[in-house]
Amino acid sequence: MIDLSQQHEMVGDLFAQPQDPAEFDRYRLTGEQINSFREQGYLAGIQVLDDRQVAALREELDEFFQPDHEGRELWYEYHSNESNDSSQVLFHALGAWRLRPAFHDLLWNPAFTVPASQLLEGAVRFWHDQLFCKPARQGGVVAWHQDYSYWTRTRPMQHLTCWIGLDDATIENGCLRYIPGSHRWELLPITGLAGDMDAIRDVLSDEQWEQMQNPVPIALKTGECTFHHPLMVHGSTGNASDQPRRAAVLNVVRDGVCSYSDEPLLAGVPAIARGRPLNGQFFPLLYDPE
Repeated sequence: MIDLSQQHEMVGDLFAQPQDPAEFDRYRLTGEQINSFREQGYLAGIQVLDDRQVAALREELDEFFQPDHEGRELWYEYHSNESNDSSQVLFHALGAWRLRPAFHDLLWNPAFTVPASQLLEGAVRFWHDQLFCKPARQGGVVAWHQDYSYWTRTRPMQHLTCWIGLDDATIENGCLRYIPGSHRWELLPITGLAGDMDAIRDVLSDEQWEQMQNPVPIALKTGECTFHHPLMVHGSTGNASDQPRRAAVLNVVRDGVCSYSDEPLLAGVPAIARGRPLNGQFFPLLYDPE
């Protein structure tokens, strides 16, 4: 099994790479979209995958659901069910880019890297990927949280999350939900990633809790994505529908973000000394607009 983290370029032809700077313009966000992200903390409905690309990713994802799949030793984390309730299923795994070519090459997809660079205002470096999958009729919740609460081992906070739907994401099957403007809140303590949607109440002010009563559901078509700020409070309810809700998540940083720990930043990855920038085999540079 080849560890694809050794390859810092596309290994297949699933995602066409522009051949000159002008070709990148087709992927650029408008000023209005960027301003909306700054104001609300998220930007949804950006098309990043076509039908062929979705099919390739789904085919690889089906392999990951099998407990004896090839390359399983390469995951940073692998949870066939991270739910606290055994009757509800939340598949969650980190490290797909190391195992299969489509998930590897997804990182260099210009439909993702170009807008990511605009929102980060600089060059884009990979942090880590995730898979979040809820099966039909028994999908578990993802509790309210801020991503950066889990990432304080890296600083400064110049991070960005891109959540990509591999199915239509709907209210019925447990689409992502945001609290607009919550990216201006302070960093909150971790209250758990799966299980209790109300656990976050213990760390919120009364005013913040009142804002939590009006979440915005982010319905997406297959192949669309939503970008969000690292302090954006988000979560998702369970899936009681007849359709699965599968998603790939790409987490990136602005080039220059550093380790803030002398411990490994991800399981099985060599440590980067505190104060040194993320780089090397596991944190490749994905796109530099310069």
